[in-house]
Amino acid sequence: MDPSVTDWYFNPIMFEIGPFKAHWYGFMYAATFILGYLYLHRSAVGEKMGINTRQKDGLILWCILGIILGGRLGYVILYNFAYYFANPVKIFAVWEGGMASHGAVIGSVLAVYWYCRRHNINILKVTDAITSYVPVGIILIRLGNFINGELYGRIAEKYCIYFPADPENCRYPSQLFQAFLEGLILLIILQIVARKSKNTGFVTGLFFVLYGLFRIIGELFREPDAQIGYYFGMITQGQILSGIMVLAGLILLVKTKKKWYNNDENRPSKPNKHEPHRETHEHLQKSRQKPSRRKTKKSEGV
Repeated sequence: MDPSVTDWYFNPIMFEIGPFKAHWYGFMYAATFILGYLYLHRSAVGEKMGINTRQKDGLILWCILGIILGGRLGYVILYNFAYYFANPVKIFAVWEGGMASHGAVIGSVLAVYWYCRRHNINILKVTDAITSYVPVGIILIRLGNFINGELYGRIAEKYCIYFPADPENCRYPSQLFQAFLEGLILLIILQIVARKSKNTGFVTGLFFVLYGLFRIIGELFREPDAQIGYYFGMITQGQILSGIMVLAGLILLVKTKKKWYNNDENRPSKPNKHEPHRETHEHLQKSRQKPSRRKTKKSEGV
């Protein structure tokens, strides 16, 4: 039996009111931001940031701006610069599509860094909380890509779907693969670590490493952008950018590990060679003492 689906189509429009059209893709972004707001305000992980409600609101606003602007400019610069250089007005045509996840990461990091520096907030505590939630957004956005029938996978013979944009070829539903690997699996791992780790910055570094690795794997099933194709006949733009993320994450993990170890409270204590153990010392002192002998007088009879 051929495990493929033919004639896949899901209406990308949720509903229409006159000229207004609500798209599922936009809804996924809105849901991501709303759920993220609730997560940072009401979860135990969000409380670890150590900031008040007003600061959280400002942080979330700047983070959203960083995601949107970074995602759009990231796509323009990293994936289709020649086209937008020749048609600069098209940069603002966001309804035509074109968002880059790596650009969204860069934009949000810059926005969070600026906000934390301005308000004297520990940036790694903030990024630990944010990155522990990011996989939820990845799941929703990839489902939006799947509904739109965009960013589909490479041509395959099994476990594939005929998308409306290419009805002649059966392709991997790479959006679902990425939603599962970069979303669900990564979410489970980060939620466990975020609740147990006491090492500030560890969750952030782990996110960069695991997301980068999972994205590299996902790119093996995803069709590369037509205007870029492959480097050296086998490497995609997404894999190169993800490799940089893995490297950045490893550097952060090493630095946070050293900082954690150098903390006197976390460093294991070493016995002083010049001072004997307290219990041993007391035992030696007792053994050297001679038992005292009391002289008793015999009681005289009356």
